[in-house]
Order: sequence, then C-alpha cells, then structure tokens
Amino acid sequence: MTRVRLPGWAAALLGGAGLILLWWLFSLLAFRQQEGTSFTPVPSPFAVFDWLFVQGNILGAWNVFEPTITAAAIGYLWGNGIALVLATLVLLLPRLETLVTQIAVVTYCLPIVAIGGISVVVVGGAKNPGDPSATAIFLAAIVCVFTTVVGSILGFRSADKASLDVVRVFGGSAWMQLTKVRLIAALPSILNALQIAVPTAFLGAVLGEYLGSITAGVGPTLIRLQGQLDSAGVWSVFLLCGVFALVGYGLMGLLVRIVTPWVAGRQS
Repeated sequence: MTRVRLPGWAAALLGGAGLILLWWLFSLLAFRQQEGTSFTPVPSPFAVFDWLFVQGNILGAWNVFEPTITAAAIGYLWGNGIALVLATLVLLLPRLETLVTQIAVVTYCLPIVAIGGISVVVVGGAKNPGDPSATAIFLAAIVCVFTTVVGSILGFRSADKASLDVVRVFGGSAWMQLTKVRLIAALPSILNALQIAVPTAFLGAVLGEYLGSITAGVGPTLIRLQGQLDSAGVWSVFLLCGVFALVGYGLMGLLVRIVTPWVAGRQS
C-alpha cells in the first residue's frame, strides 16, 4: 500500500488549522467570562481577529515593533560578532578554550531578568522616544553568545584533517588553515547557530523593553494592555511577536540554503 505524503505547505496549513481549533476550544471550555465583565484570560481566535483587523490595530503594528526589531537587530550583530571573535580565538589560541567556554556558559546561565534589572540601572533605556532601548540591545546581545560560540567551535573542529595537513605541509599558518579550510567546513554550523539566534535576540529585546525605561515598543505596549485587562490585545501582540520571530528565522534559513547548498544536497 502506497503511503501518501503531504507536501510541506499542506502539513503546515493543517497543523496551523489544528492549533487554531484547539485554541478556540480551550478558550470556550477552560475559561469563562466573569459575571459583569467582558474579561477572559484566553480570548477566542475571533476576538483576536476582531482586535487586529476589525478595530484596525494591525495598522499601527509596525510603529509598535520597530523599536523592538531595531534593538534585536543591533543586539544580534553585537552578540554574534563577539561570539565569533571568541570562537576564532579558541582556534588560534587553544589554551583559551576553557576561559571562552566558561564565558559562554555564564552568559547562558545568568538569570536574564536579574541582569536586565541591573542593565536598566547601568546602561538605561531609550535616549529619545521611539529609539531602541539600550537594555533591550544588551539583553538581545547576551542571549546570542552561547549558541553561536558553541556552534562555531564545533564547526571549526569539523574540518577535514587531511586538508589541514596539506595546508601545514605547504607552510601554511594557523590563520591560513582557519580561512582556507576551517571556515568553509564550519559555515553550516555557524549559520545554523546564527539562525537560532534570531528569535532568541528578539526575545531578549522584548524582555529588555518589558523592564521599563522606554515609551515605545512591544514591552511598554504589553504593560499597557495588561493594565487595561485587554486580553485580546495581549494575545494579538504575542502572536505578532511569533510572526516576526518566525519571519526572521525563515529568512535566515533561506540564507543558509543559499550560502551552503551542499548541506541540502543541492548543486550550486
């Protein structure tokens, strides 16, 4: 008997429809509106659709997300840049591996909420209304370090030993081994780590904004909606966060497939 295999887009569509159905049933059965109020902790998909499109709040979504996306992008560049430099140092100076690994682990294990509170005091928030928060940039950067350091080091070490020996025999230095052999071998691992860091940086930026010292962005918008007990608005912003994070993740995945076609079994 031949097994029918759905294409990827169809499976994703069915999965999304199933999640929406479960969400709707959960909003009906698990939570009920309190008497005398219209508040419910879990709004139905129809309430979220109404908040976004019927009330027209989707039109102002970019104004809300622009500072957050900007902070996430800046933090992403700083965090991954530092991580790549640290991973490169390990290859050139192997004795630094323990120190670099410990630094990466510390950035991963630090309680981000506590660090965010200290960051608000030290680096502050947005200098001007509409500017990205310095705390959001800092947290977006720090949450990217661990995965990129580990992924880069593992990628650099996946280089073919025979190719490294050829470079060494012809008088090549450790730097030449890095640029001619290790970097090519490490590209898939590095790019995968950078792809994972996209939604991570976005989450760090949202948390940084949520801690305050900023007037525009996802964080203050969520605080305002929570204070108003606007559950449909909170869930709408939450879903839009997921959409923006997935779009960034997908774009980075597309870049991975273009830059490293051999990983997907395609020819360049």
